[in-house]
Amino acid sequence: MTEKREYTDDYQDKTLYIPGPTEVREDVIAEMCQPMFGHRMDRMTDLYTTIVEDTKEFLGTDNDVMILTGSGTEIWESSTLNLVDENILVPTCGSFSERHANVAERLGKNVDRIEYEWGQAIKPEDIREALESSDKQYDVVATVMNESSTGVRNPIEEIGDVVAEYPDTYFVVDAVSALGGDYVDIDEHNIDVIFASSQKAFAMPPGLAICTVSEDAYERELSKDSASWYGGFQRALDYYDRKGQTHSTPAIPIMLAYRKQMKYMLEEGHEGRDQRHREMAEYTRDWAYEHFDMFPEEGYESQTVACIENTQGIDVAATIEEVNEKYDMAFSNGYGSALGEKTFRIGHMGEHDVESIKALTDAIEDVADL
Repeated sequence: MTEKREYTDDYQDKTLYIPGPTEVREDVIAEMCQPMFGHRMDRMTDLYTTIVEDTKEFLGTDNDVMILTGSGTEIWESSTLNLVDENILVPTCGSFSERHANVAERLGKNVDRIEYEWGQAIKPEDIREALESSDKQYDVVATVMNESSTGVRNPIEEIGDVVAEYPDTYFVVDAVSALGGDYVDIDEHNIDVIFASSQKAFAMPPGLAICTVSEDAYERELSKDSASWYGGFQRALDYYDRKGQTHSTPAIPIMLAYRKQMKYMLEEGHEGRDQRHREMAEYTRDWAYEHFDMFPEEGYESQTVACIENTQGIDVAATIEEVNEKYDMAFSNGYGSALGEKTFRIGHMGEHDVESIKALTDAIEDVADL
């Protein structure tokens, strides 16, 4: 049985280069220290309508936006309950796409996988073949935009264009570790539901799930006999239309931080933020090819998380520990036992820039004697 480990106040601050949570601006954190107020007050309406409408503006979507207290995992569950009667198609290429399939199975849905070797990307033509050849009616195709376990960025735009040809099939995208740092035209590419978590490329404290919902997806839930209660599209969106608030008590301090950070994101713009993340990704890939290799399939590398293949056989765990102790910087080993020492990961997302990423790679070079 796990024993209690008392939390103390003497921890050394570390600069975070993990795949999330990531660094948060000090003035954004400070927003959480405002005096508490009630979630049914007019002040809450001002706060929630601000963050919802600012998010729509930033993402450039006409779809509805839900911001729920919880992790992005909540939308795995709720979108499955809201949209899937029986059959769901889930291409898997890493830990998080596999987990999406596992969630659907746990909810009693029939899950068909298109399985890829870890490091490979999902191919739109395979989705088309599966939809054309199956005798099943798939209610949903569910994909991950950014497979942070392997550093793969899947071509969700092309996949969405394929799914659009099947009007009775809905397209759900897990963009937890990409949205806000990797541009996607949600409406143009038939994405019915796309969701993220606040602690990743949005560079906010953890605790909020951000989700866009198409009109078709909303209407689909209305036609079903059952749906998610907490994450129900109808319940959340109808309450917003009536009251401009959340249906259940939200994490108000995190929403205050969200409001502040979203103003910064609007100032930079979706495309500007995309460009900065692209520059960080290109720098990190160049550095990786100089010293190691990239793990993802070429041409499908993530824009927010570099998964680097440990071709030099360095002691990944020891390097992470020494960089942490010597430079107060935290980066990540490979995901799980299969990739733990075979790869390591650098999160270049949120408020980082090329110079801050270079500070980490310099530290790794020093400690690993590259």
